[in-house]
Amino acid sequence: MSMTVLVVDDSPTIVKFVSFSLKSMGFDVLTATDGMEALERLSQWEGVVDLVITDLNMPNLDGYGLIAALRENRRYQETPVIILSSEEDEEDKARGRAVGATAYLVKPFRQETLAAEVNRVLGQRALSNM
Repeated sequence: MSMTVLVVDDSPTIVKFVSFSLKSMGFDVLTATDGMEALERLSQWEGVVDLVITDLNMPNLDGYGLIAALRENRRYQETPVIILSSEEDEEDKARGRAVGATAYLVKPFRQETLAAEVNRVLGQRALSNM
């Protein structure tokens, strides 16, 4: 059974790139364009979401708010979260850790970097065709 990753970003280009990368690694992928849509998708999803990858700067509900909401939800308290953001200063990284992010990748990033971080965070070797 394959693992499922939720990708949350308001950039269609990033969503396509990350989704393609994850699918090539053998993951099932759900997508959302902001934190509110992500929470709606999760509330309707009956399966398990093994990982959330989110941007920080999005309309309606930003990545910090999304992570905080996930950590308050018993079902997703332990789900790993990787932040993908163009914000690279230590204050943003510290705030991400404070709300419960597992890892932080700065945009732009390479497919190999994403794959390595996903594998590290999930503690497994995903099926990789790279």
